[in-house]
Amino acid sequence: MSSFARRTLVLIFAAAVAAAGTACSSSTPSANLPVPGDWAAVVAAAEEEGSVHLYSTQHPDNLAKLKAAFERKYPRITMEFTRGTDVEINPRIEAEHRTGRGTADVHMTSDPVWTATAAESGQYSVDPVGPSFDDPAYGRDRSFHGNRFFLTSAAVFGLGWNTAALPAGLATPADLLDPALRGRIGVTNPAGFAAVVDQYQFFDRNWDPAFTEKLAAQRPRIYPSALGVAQALNSGEIVATPMVQPLVREQAAGAPVDWKLPDPAWGTPWYSHIAAAAPHPNAAQVLADFMVTREGQIALSSGYAAALPDIEGAVARAQEVPFPDIAALTPDAVTRYQQTWQGRFQR
Repeated sequence: MSSFARRTLVLIFAAAVAAAGTACSSSTPSANLPVPGDWAAVVAAAEEEGSVHLYSTQHPDNLAKLKAAFERKYPRITMEFTRGTDVEINPRIEAEHRTGRGTADVHMTSDPVWTATAAESGQYSVDPVGPSFDDPAYGRDRSFHGNRFFLTSAAVFGLGWNTAALPAGLATPADLLDPALRGRIGVTNPAGFAAVVDQYQFFDRNWDPAFTEKLAAQRPRIYPSALGVAQALNSGEIVATPMVQPLVREQAAGAPVDWKLPDPAWGTPWYSHIAAAAPHPNAAQVLADFMVTREGQIALSSGYAAALPDIEGAVARAQEVPFPDIAALTPDAVTRYQQTWQGRFQR
């Protein structure tokens, strides 16, 4: 295992233990809360604050659309966002909470272990109070993890290919095992990503008990994220992959790519929460509420599963993407799997 992977896994383990070991079912003393009163009072206070900051692992194009839509609805509040991986962003949330010097107001994560432990402890979050969470179309009882983490979106992953190199495309995951594709497939490195570990395990549970072993024998190129895989597919650096998000925006831009969701397809939900250390606690509430409105979902859902029904550009309903079994994604289990994966894919 590389020194980077070891440091990453130690960091994840420490974060999970700290979150699970801190029992805090109500707002912590350092929590920044919205003003008392009705929703109109919160919105007025948010406009006085004038800005809000989102941390997210979502696609930057969708985040830019969210910013534009939010600022149209609330022109007196400027929205900024920081896009990064969970390995980069989750420790920032913990550090900002620990020091009480926050930058993030809202945090959107796809890491199931971090979500579960943080939701159980409650220490990094405050209760969302926006009216849109009670919209029957959103379905609060199906859309919250704990009382503070709310379902915002979900990524669904499938097969992707470069149409210039593979005009016939891919029909099933087994097509990726064609010897002609050796060295021309792209995959994501699971180092530090519990969700990606779950994705590889899904392949073996649902497609072929030896699928990942056979995939490794194809000597695929390895990328740090699904976004990197998609970019390599667009450029022709690789010609196929079993783990890419629906390439709707790439196709709209004219890239020579296509995609298909196999049956079954793997997915992972995005949950968001309002940071307890939010420097703009009222604007944080307004942004969180906006993210689950129809306007917010249209912005966030291109190529993803939406948290509301009938959203243009969405490929599925987020509530239908199951939350991973985190009992199988403990730090020890992730470490063991990473070692197995490296033995197969990085020989």
